[in-house]
Amino acid sequence: MDAPDPELKKDLDATLHARRELGEEYESALVDSFLEKVEQRLDGTVDRRVRRQLAEQQMVVARGASAPRSADSWGERFGFGVISLIMAIPLSAIAAVQAGLAGLFVTWAGIVGVNAFQASHGLPSLSRKGRGDSSDWEE
Repeated sequence: MDAPDPELKKDLDATLHARRELGEEYESALVDSFLEKVEQRLDGTVDRRVRRQLAEQQMVVARGASAPRSADSWGERFGFGVISLIMAIPLSAIAAVQAGLAGLFVTWAGIVGVNAFQASHGLPSLSRKGRGDSSDWEE
């Protein structure tokens, strides 16, 4: 957890002090003002983090390496496979009732196709293996 922001703490103390002096009739306005300051701080923090992450990604691309992908983790691929098999049960039932055996084959061909694409998407392409100028846009 990050250290508390001393300036934000001063703002909170000032808001509480003003609330004690002005009374309850100004409480809503004081709280709204303080929350607006908190929102501005959060927006600034998010903006800085996004800019930093974009700059890091641009540096990775400029150096000729592809950006690391968190979606290629084994756990996510396994989860995708499990979810697709769970979804296959009602899809199979619907296809079998509506279109018979042909519908069941088409449904399972789609399920296998989606899983095959997802599994192969995480593997490096042989044609790009030795290239240093590849980027995410070429996939």
